[in-house]
Amino acid sequence: MREFLWIFLGGGLGSMARYIVSKLVYTSSHNFPLSTFSVNIIGSLIIGLITGLAAKQTSISHNLLLFAVTGFCGGFTTFSTFALENVSLLREGDYFNFFLYSIGSIISGLLAVLLGFVITKAF
Repeated sequence: MREFLWIFLGGGLGSMARYIVSKLVYTSSHNFPLSTFSVNIIGSLIIGLITGLAAKQTSISHNLLLFAVTGFCGGFTTFSTFALENVSLLREGDYFNFFLYSIGSIISGLLAVLLGFVITKAF
């Protein structure tokens, strides 16, 4: 039961952080969903850093991983909004931003996780 509490707390904080970042990054001057792109890439970097540290140090507790990875990163990043925004871009006929957003998110997300691993390996 304690594990669910850690996930709940982390998820709530992650969702609030996502809302704050989306308000700071939001711009209506273009059709590209920059706020969702930003939180997903930042979240990918964070999850790479945390899991990279956990792989190096066995002293990181399971509860901390649940709080940070499953909870915070799960609440911070958003695949459902990513999918909805892609469908909206397709419905609007904005194929350029659709492909840029879809491919850019996948590639950038993978690179951000890898960067997190590389950073933790260096220290």
